[in-house]
Amino acid sequence: MVRHFLRDDDLSPAEQLEVLDLADRMKADRLAVRPLEGPRAVAVIFDKPSTRTRVSFSVGVAELGGYPLVIDGATSQLGRGEPVADTTRVLERQVAAIVWRTFAQRSLEEMGAVSRVPVVNALTDDFHPCQLLADLQTVREHHGRLEGLTLAYFGDGANNMAHSYLLAGATAGMHVRVAAPEGYEPRHDVLARAREIAHVTGGSVACTRDAEHAAAGADVLATDTWVSMGQEDEYAARSAPFLPYAVTTELLHLSAAGSIVLHCLPAYRDKEIAAEVIDGPRSVVWDEAENRLHAQKALLAWLLERS
Repeated sequence: MVRHFLRDDDLSPAEQLEVLDLADRMKADRLAVRPLEGPRAVAVIFDKPSTRTRVSFSVGVAELGGYPLVIDGATSQLGRGEPVADTTRVLERQVAAIVWRTFAQRSLEEMGAVSRVPVVNALTDDFHPCQLLADLQTVREHHGRLEGLTLAYFGDGANNMAHSYLLAGATAGMHVRVAAPEGYEPRHDVLARAREIAHVTGGSVACTRDAEHAAAGADVLATDTWVSMGQEDEYAARSAPFLPYAVTTELLHLSAAGSIVLHCLPAYRDKEIAAEVIDGPRSVVWDEAENRLHAQKALLAWLLERS
């Protein structure tokens, strides 16, 4: 059966651990695993702007021995309205895997239902699971473990990063707190699924409107831009309610000794995160950005081996 990675809970706790262990091994020796030797091609489709995803998947596929076929979704037939299933049937006969950074999770799931090669979610409006693999790898590098740690996320609780922190964090056995203003809470179905996973792994999930309560004793503080791609016209309306959820030095002082700070980037200094925090000694955002490469390589190798 073909394995896809469409959302964070597509990996069981044991499988998530396998991918993270492989990512560590591939970081130590970048050319140790070459499942795409040939080279075999991987289609990497972009409907949204990207820096880290574009670079990490392009370099990663090449280091796996393959060829990254980077496709601009807007100027391909997908952009002209070709059915997702038709594009998928064309691609799957020529490439080893398909990576798609797009808008609707529904479209990605439609592709996964048709494709006979692995399909990877490189970001949708609902989830950003590849970013979370890199984040978990980074947290484990700095804290030595994931299980039992407390991760607090501040900002838009309804966006893709919050949803992925809930699912991936619960899968890793972490205690995930989401601090968000009224009206920007996580989706009920995502919360329910995260609680279901946490019940098995020993983790927990919680939502609050109190940023200081979320930060108290946390081992990891994470945030994201207040205005995701496609929401630019909401900037003025979001600034006031989101201001109390900025990751500042004062908030950092409430966290645990040795806590670290994550941001998936791009960052807006002195908006969702203070400049002295993201540029300070607790920030591990550059390790996090680098680990997109290693985590995604490990994921692709893992999926190809099982498909």
